[in-house]
Amino acid sequence: MQIAVQLEPPTGIPPVVEYRWDADTDILTAHFRNVPTGAGLSGTVELEGADGSWLVLDVNAGRIQGVEVAVWPDVRKLRTLVPPAHVEDANIVVPARRSQPNVASLEVEIPLVAESDEAERVIHFRLGAERAMKTVRLGQDLLLDLDAHSRIAGVWFLNVPPFPVEPS
Repeated sequence: MQIAVQLEPPTGIPPVVEYRWDADTDILTAHFRNVPTGAGLSGTVELEGADGSWLVLDVNAGRIQGVEVAVWPDVRKLRTLVPPAHVEDANIVVPARRSQPNVASLEVEIPLVAESDEAERVIHFRLGAERAMKTVRLGQDLLLDLDAHSRIAGVWFLNVPPFPVEPS
């Protein structure tokens, strides 16, 4: 199973992304400020890779409030990694499932592939097999790839701050 979303016309400026690294656990979180309200799923959507990696989407009233890389897959470093040139602006809604409208947590097992640029300022997670997709702005520095059926196919983290280095 994959996570399908609905697109709505954009309203205002995309929310600001606040990144935070947890130096003890290597967890990267991206939270949004000023996310518009909506209607839909509330809870977490956990995307689990076969290698034990985890991406967690924090969803409230159908709106993604944040994304957390809880367990990293192996990251393939590229000399450069450039996000797609064409990015659509839209509000993204994660609808509640008709068959389980009160479910607060959803876990999906799907292959996860991670790539970054050399400086790890741009990080891309691909979910599942490569396929045709479009890219939609979720926040000012966070993008979602969606396939032809509006299922989440990837996540782009842009302008990621450097991992904190402890003084020696």
